[in-house]
Amino acid sequence: MLNFRSLSVAFAGLALSTLSGQAAAAVNIPDPDAVDAVIDGFVDDGYYPFIYARLEDRDGNVVYEHGAVNREFLPDAAIDGQTWIRIWSMSKIVTISTVLDLVEDGILSLEDPVTDYIPEFTDMQVAVTADGGSFGELERGDRASACPFQLAPVDTVMTVRHLINHEAGFYYALTGFPCLDAPLNEQNVAVAADTQDFIDRLARLPLVQQPGATYFYGTNTTVLGMVAERATNKSLKQLVAERLTGPLGIHGLQYGLPAGVELLPRVSGRDGELRVAHPGELDIFGADVPGYDPEHLLYLGGEGMLATADGYADFLRMLLNHGTLNGDRFLETATVEDIYAPHTQLDNPEGHNGMNLWVPGEPMRERGEGEAGLWIGGGYEGTHFWVDPKREFVGVIMSQMNSVPQGGGGRDEAIRAELYRQFWAEEAN
Repeated sequence: MLNFRSLSVAFAGLALSTLSGQAAAAVNIPDPDAVDAVIDGFVDDGYYPFIYARLEDRDGNVVYEHGAVNREFLPDAAIDGQTWIRIWSMSKIVTISTVLDLVEDGILSLEDPVTDYIPEFTDMQVAVTADGGSFGELERGDRASACPFQLAPVDTVMTVRHLINHEAGFYYALTGFPCLDAPLNEQNVAVAADTQDFIDRLARLPLVQQPGATYFYGTNTTVLGMVAERATNKSLKQLVAERLTGPLGIHGLQYGLPAGVELLPRVSGRDGELRVAHPGELDIFGADVPGYDPEHLLYLGGEGMLATADGYADFLRMLLNHGTLNGDRFLETATVEDIYAPHTQLDNPEGHNGMNLWVPGEPMRERGEGEAGLWIGGGYEGTHFWVDPKREFVGVIMSQMNSVPQGGGGRDEAIRAELYRQFWAEEAN
């Protein structure tokens, strides 16, 4: 295994200015070696092919950086903050932020009916159990026994807000209901030629619940991106580049593989050890996964972006700075506040969902795994991020790993636990 030395920047006597104008203590990691050791352990023990972690303060200063690579598995890979990574669901908050920019400009409204932009969904129906129950609200258990489904008409108007909050009724082929998962897999929407083809395939399937009924994680954000495309007559790739990454100077966050870049292999641990994933093994909505050919005209707003740790940290710093990056404004402060405000899972004792951000409550602090009030998210192949608005820094953890071998869980919690142990000890002095 190869390590590259972490960076820890302590700003002695320096105070950062907060948005309110009050001084805030600089981010200080007294013992970066201890954090390095946590990361190294997950790679040394064969749970990950590599891990790269990066923390930046609100001004973009790197306050911690460390990477570990399994050289037996990736003998020649160079992993750093500029390495391009498949970020899957970390695309979602980028799409949501872009849509909220359209809302600020009056191009979209959160209450707009989705069928105003995607009339192909007008005749969609809802899958219900034999007794008329909602699949979206069934408890975990023997889900096969709930099949087959019956069809019921949609009785609620599906809105843009429902898409943002995962309440619209779209799903991944991970529901555990064979009668829902198998038809979605058969549509293989990831290889649709373009937005129209994707919509046509999805329109053949039922919703898992009535819009607005409850939180049910799925392809809602992907449909959201297509609403944005229809509303503007531009591709999601164009919208992100023209509205977000271009004006803010963010390099390392985009649709389509940059010229000359080769992505790292997809890795699975389903057999108890690291190996290259079999074709179709990372399937969540068909036998294939998102394509990254820059000529492919399908832009999946929930799953399809590529990013570097450096580029994604810049995006997170925009949120941390309440809509601005390096002095340029993208979103209004009130809009960013709405992103992390409570929207769903309001009765969950562990925390709440903002707009596709998980905001933990006190139980996280009590377990020593981080701070209440963080903004957290992640992706299907072992990517993770969080924003600490109290200490004014962002964190990004990158890997390319699905189905970690048994014993290797809890990576993100373990890394944060060591970091926050040090923060709390410093703050207690």
